[in-house]
Amino acid sequence: MSPAKPIPLTGSLEGPADAPVLVLGNSLGTSRAVWDPQLAAFGGRYRLLRYELPGHGGTPAAAGPYTIADLGAGVLRLLDAHGIGRAAYCGISLGGMIGMWLAAQAGDRISALGLVCTSAYLPPADAWLDRAARARSSGMTAISEQVVGRWFTPAFTAARPEVRAQFTAELERTDPAGYAGCCEAIAAMDLRSSLPAISAPTLVVAGADDPATPPPHGAVIASGIARARLRVIRGAAHLANVAAPAEVGVVLAEHLRAAGADGDR
Repeated sequence: MSPAKPIPLTGSLEGPADAPVLVLGNSLGTSRAVWDPQLAAFGGRYRLLRYELPGHGGTPAAAGPYTIADLGAGVLRLLDAHGIGRAAYCGISLGGMIGMWLAAQAGDRISALGLVCTSAYLPPADAWLDRAARARSSGMTAISEQVVGRWFTPAFTAARPEVRAQFTAELERTDPAGYAGCCEAIAAMDLRSSLPAISAPTLVVAGADDPATPPPHGAVIASGIARARLRVIRGAAHLANVAAPAEVGVVLAEHLRAAGADGDR
Protein backbone atom coordinates (compact mmCIF):
# COMPACT_ATOMS: atom_id res chain seq x y z
CA MET A 1 0.00 0.00 0.00
CA SER A 2 1.59 3.27 -1.10
CA PRO A 3 1.77 6.13 1.44
CA ALA A 4 -1.31 8.35 1.49
CA LYS A 5 -1.00 12.12 1.40
CA PRO A 6 -2.34 13.91 4.51
CA ILE A 7 -5.88 15.00 3.65
CA PRO A 8 -7.53 16.59 6.72
CA LEU A 9 -11.22 15.77 7.15
CA THR A 10 -13.72 17.26 9.56
CA GLY A 11 -16.58 15.41 11.19
CA SER A 12 -19.31 15.57 13.80
CA LEU A 13 -19.66 12.95 16.54
CA GLU A 14 -23.12 12.73 18.03
CA GLY A 15 -25.15 10.27 20.07
CA PRO A 16 -24.81 8.34 23.35
CA ALA A 17 -21.22 8.36 24.58
CA ASP A 18 -21.36 4.65 25.45
CA ALA A 19 -22.92 3.52 22.15
CA PRO A 20 -20.98 1.71 19.40
CA VAL A 21 -19.74 4.00 16.66
CA LEU A 22 -21.23 4.13 13.17
CA VAL A 23 -19.31 6.14 10.58
CA LEU A 24 -21.37 7.69 7.77
CA GLY A 25 -19.66 8.68 4.52
CA ASN A 26 -21.40 11.06 2.13
CA SER A 27 -21.44 11.05 -1.66
CA LEU A 28 -19.54 13.35 -4.00
CA GLY A 29 -21.13 16.82 -4.02
CA THR A 30 -23.20 16.36 -0.84
CA SER A 31 -22.57 17.06 2.83
CA ARG A 32 -23.12 15.01 5.97
CA ALA A 33 -26.77 16.14 5.76
CA VAL A 34 -27.36 13.56 3.01
CA TRP A 35 -27.72 11.05 5.88
CA ASP A 36 -30.42 13.05 7.67
CA PRO A 37 -33.22 10.78 6.31
CA GLN A 38 -31.69 7.80 8.15
CA LEU A 39 -31.08 9.44 11.52
CA ALA A 40 -34.35 8.11 12.88
CA ALA A 41 -33.33 4.55 12.00
CA PHE A 42 -29.89 4.93 13.61
CA GLY A 43 -30.73 7.35 16.40
CA GLY A 44 -30.09 6.21 19.96
CA ARG A 45 -28.41 2.96 18.90
CA TYR A 46 -25.11 4.43 17.71
CA ARG A 47 -22.66 7.22 18.24
CA LEU A 48 -22.64 8.68 14.74
CA LEU A 49 -19.47 10.03 13.16
CA ARG A 50 -20.41 11.94 9.99
CA TYR A 51 -17.39 13.26 8.15
CA GLU A 52 -17.07 15.70 5.27
CA LEU A 53 -15.06 15.17 2.09
CA PRO A 54 -12.46 17.81 1.10
CA GLY A 55 -14.20 21.00 0.00
CA HIS A 56 -17.57 19.69 1.19
CA GLY A 57 -19.59 20.99 4.12
CA GLY A 58 -16.85 23.19 5.51
CA THR A 59 -13.87 20.83 5.19
CA PRO A 60 -10.97 22.70 3.56
CA ALA A 61 -10.10 21.62 0.03
CA ALA A 62 -6.57 20.25 0.25
CA ALA A 63 -4.53 20.40 -2.94
CA GLY A 64 -5.49 17.62 -5.32
CA PRO A 65 -5.53 15.27 -6.98
CA TYR A 66 -6.57 12.75 -4.31
CA THR A 67 -6.76 8.98 -4.30
CA ILE A 68 -9.23 6.72 -2.52
CA ALA A 69 -6.32 5.74 -0.26
CA ASP A 70 -5.77 9.42 0.64
CA LEU A 71 -9.41 9.80 1.61
CA GLY A 72 -9.51 6.49 3.48
CA ALA A 73 -6.40 7.43 5.42
CA GLY A 74 -8.12 10.70 6.31
CA VAL A 75 -11.01 8.74 7.84
CA LEU A 76 -8.55 6.61 9.83
CA ARG A 77 -6.89 9.75 11.19
CA LEU A 78 -10.31 11.09 12.16
CA LEU A 79 -11.09 7.84 14.00
CA ASP A 80 -7.75 8.04 15.79
CA ALA A 81 -8.37 11.66 16.75
CA HIS A 82 -11.61 10.64 18.45
CA GLY A 83 -10.06 7.57 20.09
CA ILE A 84 -12.20 5.15 18.06
CA GLY A 85 -10.57 1.79 17.48
CA ARG A 86 -13.35 -0.05 15.66
CA ALA A 87 -16.62 1.07 14.07
CA ALA A 88 -19.34 0.09 11.65
CA TYR A 89 -19.35 2.03 8.39
CA CYS A 90 -22.04 3.01 5.88
CA GLY A 91 -21.19 5.06 2.80
CA ILE A 92 -23.00 6.44 -0.23
CA SER A 93 -21.28 6.53 -3.64
CA LEU A 94 -17.77 7.94 -3.01
CA GLY A 95 -18.39 7.33 0.69
CA GLY A 96 -18.97 3.67 -0.17
CA MET A 97 -15.74 3.52 -2.21
CA ILE A 98 -13.86 4.83 0.81
CA GLY A 99 -15.63 2.23 2.95
CA MET A 100 -14.48 -0.60 0.68
CA TRP A 101 -10.89 0.66 0.89
CA LEU A 102 -11.10 0.84 4.69
CA ALA A 103 -12.59 -2.64 5.02
CA ALA A 104 -9.95 -4.12 2.70
CA GLN A 105 -6.89 -2.25 3.99
CA ALA A 106 -7.79 -1.74 7.67
CA GLY A 107 -10.24 -4.57 8.26
CA ASP A 108 -9.56 -4.66 11.99
CA ARG A 109 -11.12 -1.19 12.24
CA ILE A 110 -14.43 -2.01 10.44
CA SER A 111 -17.03 -4.23 12.12
CA ALA A 112 -19.78 -4.06 9.47
CA LEU A 113 -20.18 -2.41 6.09
CA GLY A 114 -23.17 -0.84 4.32
CA LEU A 115 -22.55 0.28 0.73
CA VAL A 116 -25.21 2.45 -0.92
CA CYS A 117 -25.29 3.26 -4.65
CA THR A 118 -21.58 2.76 -5.20
CA SER A 119 -19.07 0.98 -7.40
CA ALA A 120 -15.68 -0.69 -7.12
CA TYR A 121 -14.68 0.58 -10.58
CA LEU A 122 -16.29 3.45 -12.44
CA PRO A 123 -14.78 4.16 -15.88
CA PRO A 124 -14.17 5.93 -18.15
CA ALA A 125 -11.47 7.85 -16.33
CA ASP A 126 -11.51 10.59 -18.96
CA ALA A 127 -15.10 11.50 -18.06
CA TRP A 128 -14.08 12.09 -14.43
CA LEU A 129 -11.00 14.04 -15.43
CA ASP A 130 -13.08 16.17 -17.78
CA ARG A 131 -15.58 16.86 -15.00
CA ALA A 132 -12.75 17.81 -12.65
CA ALA A 133 -11.31 20.20 -15.21
CA ARG A 134 -14.70 21.78 -15.87
CA ALA A 135 -15.36 22.28 -12.16
CA ARG A 136 -12.00 23.98 -11.73
CA SER A 137 -12.33 26.20 -14.79
CA SER A 138 -16.03 27.08 -14.76
CA GLY A 139 -17.27 26.45 -11.22
CA MET A 140 -19.92 24.16 -9.81
CA THR A 141 -22.92 25.80 -11.50
CA ALA A 142 -21.50 24.66 -14.85
CA ILE A 143 -21.98 21.00 -13.91
CA SER A 144 -24.77 21.04 -11.33
CA GLU A 145 -27.74 20.39 -13.61
CA GLN A 146 -26.11 17.38 -15.25
CA VAL A 147 -24.90 15.94 -11.95
CA VAL A 148 -28.11 16.38 -9.94
CA GLY A 149 -30.10 14.96 -12.84
CA ARG A 150 -28.53 11.58 -12.03
CA TRP A 151 -29.42 11.73 -8.35
CA PHE A 152 -33.22 11.58 -8.64
CA THR A 153 -35.74 10.03 -11.01
CA PRO A 154 -38.01 12.36 -13.01
CA ALA A 155 -40.96 11.09 -10.97
CA PHE A 156 -39.28 11.97 -7.68
CA THR A 157 -38.26 15.40 -8.96
CA ALA A 158 -41.85 16.10 -10.08
CA ALA A 159 -43.21 15.09 -6.69
CA ARG A 160 -40.46 16.72 -4.56
CA PRO A 161 -38.93 19.63 -6.51
CA GLU A 162 -37.83 21.29 -3.28
CA VAL A 163 -35.55 18.33 -2.51
CA ARG A 164 -33.83 18.60 -5.87
CA ALA A 165 -33.45 22.35 -5.31
CA GLN A 166 -31.92 21.73 -1.88
CA PHE A 167 -29.34 19.29 -3.21
CA THR A 168 -28.56 21.48 -6.21
CA ALA A 169 -27.80 24.39 -3.89
CA GLU A 170 -25.61 22.16 -1.72
CA LEU A 171 -23.65 20.92 -4.72
CA GLU A 172 -23.12 24.49 -5.93
CA ARG A 173 -21.73 25.45 -2.50
CA THR A 174 -19.04 22.77 -2.78
CA ASP A 175 -15.49 24.04 -3.30
CA PRO A 176 -14.56 23.25 -6.93
CA ALA A 177 -11.02 22.32 -5.96
CA GLY A 178 -12.19 19.70 -3.45
CA TYR A 179 -14.83 18.39 -5.81
CA ALA A 180 -12.30 18.09 -8.64
CA GLY A 181 -9.80 16.29 -6.42
CA CYS A 182 -12.47 13.75 -5.47
CA CYS A 183 -13.36 13.26 -9.16
CA GLU A 184 -9.72 12.46 -9.81
CA ALA A 185 -9.78 9.89 -7.00
CA ILE A 186 -12.69 8.11 -8.70
CA ALA A 187 -10.91 8.29 -12.06
CA ALA A 188 -7.91 6.43 -10.64
CA MET A 189 -9.92 3.93 -8.58
CA ASP A 190 -10.15 0.19 -9.17
CA LEU A 191 -11.08 -1.70 -6.00
CA ARG A 192 -12.19 -4.93 -7.66
CA SER A 193 -9.09 -6.92 -6.71
CA SER A 194 -9.44 -5.78 -3.08
CA LEU A 195 -12.99 -7.06 -2.60
CA PRO A 196 -12.02 -10.61 -1.52
CA ALA A 197 -9.95 -9.09 1.31
CA ILE A 198 -13.09 -7.64 2.92
CA SER A 199 -14.30 -9.79 5.82
CA ALA A 200 -16.76 -7.37 7.44
CA PRO A 201 -20.42 -8.40 7.02
CA THR A 202 -21.54 -6.37 3.99
CA LEU A 203 -24.86 -5.19 2.58
CA VAL A 204 -24.88 -3.55 -0.85
CA VAL A 205 -27.85 -1.28 -1.66
CA ALA A 206 -28.51 -0.20 -5.26
CA GLY A 207 -31.10 2.08 -6.81
CA ALA A 208 -33.04 0.30 -9.54
CA ASP A 209 -33.03 3.45 -11.69
CA ASP A 210 -29.54 4.71 -10.81
CA PRO A 211 -27.73 5.81 -14.00
CA ALA A 212 -24.48 6.55 -12.17
CA THR A 213 -23.86 3.27 -10.32
CA PRO A 214 -26.59 0.93 -11.62
CA PRO A 215 -27.45 -2.41 -9.97
CA PRO A 216 -24.88 -4.42 -11.99
CA HIS A 217 -22.17 -2.40 -10.24
CA GLY A 218 -23.64 -3.42 -6.90
CA ALA A 219 -23.76 -7.03 -8.08
CA VAL A 220 -20.02 -6.95 -8.83
CA ILE A 221 -19.34 -5.79 -5.29
CA ALA A 222 -21.68 -8.33 -3.70
CA SER A 223 -20.17 -11.19 -5.70
CA GLY A 224 -16.63 -10.12 -4.80
CA ILE A 225 -17.13 -9.99 -1.02
CA ALA A 226 -17.75 -13.24 0.80
CA ARG A 227 -21.33 -13.57 2.07
CA ALA A 228 -22.26 -10.05 0.96
CA ARG A 229 -25.90 -9.38 0.03
CA LEU A 230 -27.42 -7.07 -2.57
CA ARG A 231 -30.68 -5.16 -2.07
CA VAL A 232 -32.19 -3.20 -4.99
CA ILE A 233 -34.49 -0.27 -4.16
CA ARG A 234 -37.27 0.22 -6.69
CA GLY A 235 -37.98 3.69 -8.06
CA ALA A 236 -34.71 5.13 -6.77
CA ALA A 237 -31.85 6.75 -8.66
CA HIS A 238 -28.39 7.59 -7.30
CA LEU A 239 -29.44 9.02 -3.92
CA ALA A 240 -31.61 6.04 -3.06
CA ASN A 241 -31.50 6.86 0.64
CA VAL A 242 -33.19 10.21 -0.08
CA ALA A 243 -35.80 8.79 -2.46
CA ALA A 244 -36.67 5.86 -0.17
CA PRO A 245 -35.57 7.01 3.30
CA ALA A 246 -37.55 4.54 5.38
CA GLU A 247 -36.71 1.49 3.26
CA VAL A 248 -33.01 2.22 3.11
CA GLY A 249 -32.92 3.08 6.81
CA VAL A 250 -34.62 -0.18 7.74
CA VAL A 251 -32.44 -2.45 5.59
CA LEU A 252 -29.24 -0.83 6.83
CA ALA A 253 -30.34 -0.91 10.47
CA GLU A 254 -31.35 -4.57 10.16
CA HIS A 255 -28.03 -5.42 8.56
CA LEU A 256 -26.05 -3.67 11.28
CA ARG A 257 -28.05 -5.42 14.01
CA ALA A 258 -27.56 -8.81 12.36
CA ALA A 259 -23.82 -8.12 12.13
CA GLY A 260 -23.70 -7.30 15.85
CA ALA A 261 -22.59 -3.75 15.17
CA ASP A 262 -25.05 -2.24 17.65
CA GLY A 263 -23.79 -4.19 20.62
CA ASP A 264 -27.23 -5.82 21.15
CA ARG A 265 -28.79 -2.50 22.15
